[in-house]
Amino acid sequence: MNVPLSHLEPQPLWKHFYRLTQIPRPSGHEEHIRSFMSGFGTSLGLHTIVDDAGNVLIRKPATPGMEHCKRVILQAHLDMVPEKESDSPHDFRHDPLTPFVDGEWVRARGTTLGADNGIGVAAIMSILESSSLPHGPLEALLTSNEENGMSGAFGLRSDLLQGDILLNLDSEDEGELFTGCAGGLEGTVTFTCGQQKPPADYRGYDIRIRGLKGGHSGMDIHLGRGNANKIMNRLLFEAYLRHGILLGSLDGGGLRNAIARESTARIAIPSRSERDVLATLERHAGIIRKELSTTDTGMEIEAEPAPLPDSIMDDGSLQKLLRITAAFPDGVMRMSHEMPGLVETSNNLASMRAEGGRATIACLLRSSVDSARDDLQRMIESIAGLAGAEAVFDGAYPGWKPDPESEVLQLMQHVYEHTFGHSPQVRAVHAGLECGIIGAACPGLDMISFGPTIRSPHSPDERVQIASVSRFMDLLTATLAEVPAHHTSEKHA
Repeated sequence: MNVPLSHLEPQPLWKHFYRLTQIPRPSGHEEHIRSFMSGFGTSLGLHTIVDDAGNVLIRKPATPGMEHCKRVILQAHLDMVPEKESDSPHDFRHDPLTPFVDGEWVRARGTTLGADNGIGVAAIMSILESSSLPHGPLEALLTSNEENGMSGAFGLRSDLLQGDILLNLDSEDEGELFTGCAGGLEGTVTFTCGQQKPPADYRGYDIRIRGLKGGHSGMDIHLGRGNANKIMNRLLFEAYLRHGILLGSLDGGGLRNAIARESTARIAIPSRSERDVLATLERHAGIIRKELSTTDTGMEIEAEPAPLPDSIMDDGSLQKLLRITAAFPDGVMRMSHEMPGLVETSNNLASMRAEGGRATIACLLRSSVDSARDDLQRMIESIAGLAGAEAVFDGAYPGWKPDPESEVLQLMQHVYEHTFGHSPQVRAVHAGLECGIIGAACPGLDMISFGPTIRSPHSPDERVQIASVSRFMDLLTATLAEVPAHHTSEKHA
């Protein structure tokens, strides 16, 4: 394996992970990786299915002597979040990633790495390919479009899976076993903007925010990182109130499950107040830098001359946009009392677009408590309603309630202690794992989620800790070797 990861252990996993980095697989464009994985299963002589939702299912018989073990579903998702640095020319639909070793981590140059969830997929490939690892009957479920709506999990037929235990390989803290997750809901607020020509005595400027860390809107929401949409709104609001600046266009953030890292606004400044406006912007940029001095040291805020916008929002529309965004909830709403340190409810103000007579604000609500999620939805509906905007909510997905009596949890706690000499942490996660959706479609599955240590997923700073990948794989293979047999009263006995 003549690749930058060739010396890493376990070599079969890293071999497959590198292959995955060379196959474009952004969410919604998974045709290449789907074809690759289908071909991989077929090449091993294994029963392989591609369903109508774009999921790939590969079945592998048990190794000799383990035919009567409970059936295990190994589950990961095919797609990755396509985030890159603003100056990167990378085309996620056509270009391979460039992974490299950086000390104890693996990362990619200028882009997300796709360790979320490529390490899980690579681990599954290693097990399917192996002729020496002991295991009972296996199903590999590789779902589509997890990062952008979980449509693969939602489209899963309840009769497709035959397993009893589901091991979700999509968590990001090695040494922790996850037994529950938050549900989610997508929200979109829109309104029509009045347009007019900018006054002749105004000058065009671009305001750019970049260099924020961003991150996963569930896993990282409690870290207090800056949201480029909120920061941009503060700057524009201050400049509007003090100097009457005008807005031509706005483009901030991206995917709903990623904290917004960048934003750009094209504005018009009164020529007579140009110096004062720039001073105001710089002063408030300094204030925000101080607020985020421990979380976002790389943030950059720039104002540069640009062509005057062809059209601008009228005053009423601009006020509406600024006030809606100022009032819009973003970040942690409530922490869990039942599980200390766990975020219960949050909202991510993910993206903002304003141009051509229309403004759109997109967000992702998360909560492990349905009533709290509903209350947050009502809050956003109320803000939109008071401003005369429309709020639409869809894409709801269920949470996954922890089961302290789970047989696979008890098994994995025992295996972990025996393998590593200490106990794992048992947690729930404030993120949307597919377990909730799959469990709703296939009642009775005993589920758990675990994975290696991944930091800053959904951002170009994504990286996976090398040593944790080895421990993750050791835990997975040891668990498969210890899966219990069916009781005589159970199905498949």
